[in-house]
Amino acid sequence: MTTGEGSLAPKGRSRSGRGRTGQPGRQDWTSWPHYDGAAAGFRGYWYPVTWSSQITGKPLPYTICGEKITLIRDGGKAYALHNRCPHRGVPLSEGDQQFPGTVSCPYHGWTFDLPTGNLSAVITDGPECRLTGKVQVRTYAVEERLGMVWVYIPLADEEPHPIDEQLPEELVSNGFVMGGRIEPRGGNWRFACENGFDEGHAKYLHRTALWRLFKPMPTWNITRIVPKGRWIFRVQDEVHWDADFPGVGRWTNKRWWKMQPPKETFNIGNTGAADKVNPTIEAQEFPGFASLSMPGVLRIVYPNFIHYEFYVPVDADHHRYVGVMVNFTEGWQTLGFYAKYLGAIRWLFHGQFSGQDAWMVDVTDAPPEKLYRPDVSLTAWRNLSEEEYGKKLAAVGAHTRSEKEA
Repeated sequence: MTTGEGSLAPKGRSRSGRGRTGQPGRQDWTSWPHYDGAAAGFRGYWYPVTWSSQITGKPLPYTICGEKITLIRDGGKAYALHNRCPHRGVPLSEGDQQFPGTVSCPYHGWTFDLPTGNLSAVITDGPECRLTGKVQVRTYAVEERLGMVWVYIPLADEEPHPIDEQLPEELVSNGFVMGGRIEPRGGNWRFACENGFDEGHAKYLHRTALWRLFKPMPTWNITRIVPKGRWIFRVQDEVHWDADFPGVGRWTNKRWWKMQPPKETFNIGNTGAADKVNPTIEAQEFPGFASLSMPGVLRIVYPNFIHYEFYVPVDADHHRYVGVMVNFTEGWQTLGFYAKYLGAIRWLFHGQFSGQDAWMVDVTDAPPEKLYRPDVSLTAWRNLSEEEYGKKLAAVGAHTRSEKEA
């Protein structure tokens, strides 16, 4: 449902979050300088790139945070290298393996060691090539979790933090089954992240989603943001299912064919209180059903499953969408989850429902912007990212590109 690259961007302007002048409302994101400078993503984090099953002995190209990398598997282990041969700039992803533990450029046979990136041989210069051991390409740390290959994009030359420190805590310590979708999408990663945590859009944008066909959605809420650990949570204090708008009329998401909405306020799931909550989910004591953490990880908690979205920066106008649905069950009960996921959830939730988000992210054009009350979720996220990234920069003594240019 996304449109072609740049098809909806105003002439002469990238849709990366940089503002225009001469218009009313907020002109830029200078209140959040780190966030403003992160059009290509926050460095110093692990990012999921693709499913582990996709990485084989044939190198494949990817771009993460503006970094062009190639992924390849050798001896069961995945490796990531900068996707450029230093000889003439040919992508190493166009090459192949001529020797175990290496990748060779297709142009002249420059061959690089996968663990170190060191030039191991130059096939067309013979065994005595004087450049051997003196040239290298950059390598990146790689881990595999949740059935995916993750790559660490460094700020400087720091060692990566353990990947389990960045994953949602409940996924590290509990058994589960999951299904998901990874796909390239248009639009800046920040628009995708803000859309995911945005409090207002689901009630209106998704009112036509088949996933919500029989489920009621509120018309408006009173929401506050609650921090807990490294996450911020949206907590609902009031839920209103319809409203009279002066001079306009009455509006509601209720329909005769939908379930009747609950009378009480709820904070697990976004369509009503549940009679029973999965014990693993209940044990987490989540303050609210929607939460967000750096570098852009969304968690939406339902009574019997949790949906996660990872917004992976590619460049200023593109990102990779990684959406996974997790059910905390094991054994023969996993068969029921797979049947439901492959038979309906994948195309209803990760397809049509998520496709509505992809549509909005691709056409978003901000700043300038004029925020409203429910956008406290957006400003809280920007504040969190500003604070956390500032700490990370200080820890490695690094500076953002915008700070260097100042």
